[in-house]
This record gives sequence, C-alpha cells and structure tokens, in this order.
Amino acid sequence: MEFETVIGLEVHVELATKTKIFCGCSTAFGAAPNVNTCPVCTGMPGSLPVLNKKVLEYAIAVGLATNCSITQYSKFDRKNYFYPDNPQNYQISQLYLPICRNGHVDIETEAGIKSIGIHEIHMEEDAGKLIHDEWEDTSLVDYNRSGVPLIEIVSEPDMRSADEVLKYLDKLRMTIAYLGASDCKLQEGSMRADVNLSVRPVGSPEYGTRTEMKNLNSFKAIRRAIEGERARQIELISEGKQVIQETRHWDDNKEYSYAMRSKEDAQDYRYFPDPDLVPIHVSDELIESIRKAQPEMAEQKQKRYVSEFGLPEYDSEQITSEKPLADLFEKTTEICNNPKKVSNWIMGETMRLIKERKLDAKDLKISPKNLAELIDITEAGEINSSVAKEVFEKIFDEDISPKEYVKNNNLGNVSDEGELERIIKEVIEENPKSVEDYRAGKKKAMGFLVGQTMKKTGGKAEPGKVNGILNKLL
Repeated sequence: MEFETVIGLEVHVELATKTKIFCGCSTAFGAAPNVNTCPVCTGMPGSLPVLNKKVLEYAIAVGLATNCSITQYSKFDRKNYFYPDNPQNYQISQLYLPICRNGHVDIETEAGIKSIGIHEIHMEEDAGKLIHDEWEDTSLVDYNRSGVPLIEIVSEPDMRSADEVLKYLDKLRMTIAYLGASDCKLQEGSMRADVNLSVRPVGSPEYGTRTEMKNLNSFKAIRRAIEGERARQIELISEGKQVIQETRHWDDNKEYSYAMRSKEDAQDYRYFPDPDLVPIHVSDELIESIRKAQPEMAEQKQKRYVSEFGLPEYDSEQITSEKPLADLFEKTTEICNNPKKVSNWIMGETMRLIKERKLDAKDLKISPKNLAELIDITEAGEINSSVAKEVFEKIFDEDISPKEYVKNNNLGNVSDEGELERIIKEVIEENPKSVEDYRAGKKKAMGFLVGQTMKKTGGKAEPGKVNGILNKLL
C-alpha cells in the first residue's frame, strides 16, 4: 500500500522586542539565570500584565506579509496547564480571537508554486526553561524566558513532504527576518517548530491519526524527525496496529522519537478570556501605517537584482537569503557601481568567513564604504587578487580603510615596468634550466618563472604584466 504524508506546523517565533510581552523585563538572550524577572513574569499574586504595543505591531506586520486578514477586535485568553516552567500555572495566549487569520505562504516545488495555508497567527507569552541535571538527578528552572513575547503561526495541513516543510519554514524565516520582527535563530530557540504529522493511503479523503513532535531546533532535525515519524506510523499501520494521538519528543542524537504525553485538545486547557487584560481594538490607520512601512521582501529584491543590476538568478538568490547581505550589496553597489564584483565578494569571501567563523550575517562589521574601496583599488590594479583577499580578511574583522592598510603594510603592486623588468631578468639569470625548458617547448616552465617572480616581489606583481615581460625577454 502506498501512503501519503500529511503535515501541518505550529511555528513559535520569539519577537525582537527589548522588553517582555506584559512587563518591562529585558528579553536579552544569555543572561545569568533568573536575572531578567519581576513579579509579573514570575506569576506573583496581585501582579497585573500590560500589553507591549510593539508585540502587537510585529504580529500585524507578520500577518500582512503572510497575506492574513487582521482581527480588529482581539482578546487574550488563559490556557491552563501545570508545569514547573509555567509560573502562573496558566499561559496568556489567544484562542477565540487571534490577531491574524486565513493567510498563506507560496513556496516553489518541483510541480510549481504551491500555496501553504495559514490558519491563524496568535500572540502569547513564552514559558521559562527547565535545565535537567542528570548527574545530580534534579531539574532547575530559569524564568528569564518566561514572558518573552511569541507569535505562533499555525499552518493548515497542506504539506506533504520534508522538502515542502523546509521550504515553508525558510520562507517564513526570511519574511520575518526582513521585517526585523525576530532574528529567527533556531539554535537559540527564537524560532521553534512543532510538527503535526499523519499518514493515509494514497487517494483516501480521510486524515490519519496525527502525532505532534517537539524539540526540533534545526532544519536537519526537522527533516530527520519527519522521515522517522512517517516510517514509524507506516510500520504500525502495516502491522495492523493503531497510531495513538500523542505528543512525542524527538531525540536527534538517537534519531528516534518517544511518547511524552497524550495529545491535549482545547477543552483540556480550560480556556477562558483573561480577566486582567483589556480587549485590543486595531484601527484601520494602524494597519495602514504598518502596511506602508513593510520593507521590500527577498523575492522582490531577487527580481530587481536580475533586472536592474543584471545579476544571474543564482547570485540574486544567494545574496537575498539574508537581509544584512542584501543591504551590504545595495549600499556597496551604490558607492562603486560594480554590482557583479560586489556580488562575487559577498558570495565568495564574505560567505566563506561567515561560515568558517560561525557568525551570523547581522553581526558583519565590514562597511559598504570599505568594501567598495577594496573593489576599486583591486580593479584599478593597485593590488592583485591574492593581496586583495588578505586585505579583505582584515577589513572583515576590523573594518579599516583598505587603502591605508595597503599603504602602511607596503602591499601595493610593483607597477613600475622598469623595476619589474629588472627583477624578471634576475629570475631568468637564476633559472637557466627553466629558460632552456621553455625554449624547448615545455610551456609549464613559464608558470615556474612567473611563480619565482611573484616570490621575489612578495606577491605584489601583476601576473598579466609579469607574463608580458617574460614573453618579451624570452
């Protein structure tokens, strides 16, 4: 029997506000445990929440960018559950009137463009974080994350493969990052995906029993979890057993999921409207002001880079994959007016160093002014390509003037032809065997002589000139 996989996602995104959703505590990542806390986010009796307006604005911005309708009369609800990382014993969320509804995101598949429906986007607060100490056999709780603002993006069950899931997630990640609403770092937990998955016989109109998988903090883990859970469910059905509706924990090291608890339904959480928070009235003017402030998105940039700058499609896709890279490209091109060279430096050395040093694109120090200056002096022949790479590493780390660095370190090309000819004559005299080989038709000998010349000039000669003078003298 052939089976079809049916997948829907619940994507939690931590918003890039400076303070939490209902209090003034910092949202900074990496602080010492329980430093960024107060009576509100630790659930002390008598403390009252107040909505952070920026959370609402970010949620609306993401909703507009994902083609959602905005709920202009919205409320918060209490979702009751009892975990140690949940200090109030309830979470403030939105069930009945979520801020955004009925949207979609388009992805490219082998069969063409596919629209993935978004059921809703709602605002809520994050819980604290449990740290399990296996050595001491204890669990500790850090409430710094408690009250950090989240949006939860709930898709329709429209995805049919791991590839479609990853394309959808990448589209969401880029959209939200371009808006500046979140850094979407899976490794820091600022973007987290829960996968709801079921299988059914191909052609069946009925959905199978779904499971929900948590603890997925990388695209690789998400792919492996989907493939592993699909295989597990098919095996159960093939053996005549039932799939149980439950929440499962994915262990990426063992590449195996195990049951955590039975899957709750809405009634298990005993939702009711939060009595401490007033309803939210979203005006037409607020929606329109947020719509007008929306930036140019990656897809629009890709098309413009091809038409306006003549870049190949591959280049434009790579550069727009991260907004800081796109910003660097545009501002540098504006200065030096050499889009293809700018693209080459970003796709080559910039991306190489980001990967090698495990950096984030938003942490780039190099300024458009200095990158443009490096391209200009390289194109003018003031330095050769190997020196240019050395200089690039310096400005990548310290963002200093390339011209000044070249001058202070005597890295400029040996451009005086008389001086270059004198050096090449020395090389010829010191390597009679290579000269003899070259004249006997062994063309590789020329490469050796060029190399010796470059060595004598400390790599500062222009290879084209060296070749020309060598040909003339030989």
